[in-house]
Amino acid sequence: MARKPGSSPQAMKARAAKTAAAIAPASALAASAPVNKKKTNPAQFIREVRAEARKITWTTRKETWITSVMVGIMVVMAASFFFVVDLGLGAGVNLLLKFANGG
Repeated sequence: MARKPGSSPQAMKARAAKTAAAIAPASALAASAPVNKKKTNPAQFIREVRAEARKITWTTRKETWITSVMVGIMVVMAASFFFVVDLGLGAGVNLLLKFANGG
């Protein structure tokens, strides 16, 4: 049976070393650098919120309508499926109880 390419121990060690290097912090200084906990003033906060709000892309009325209709269809399909399954299980349990009672 032939081995898959890259399944040798040396190849696996090389991949593990590459992954560890990618996950590890860039330097010891980066890991011990203090986190800047400076508070921003309210005006700066409002400016940043408005800048982020401008980046939002809203769906169109047509997209919202289509999505809502699709959700409604899926709800009806799921409800129908579970109704049929419930009827089948209920009939099966009733039949089983009828046989258990000697019936």
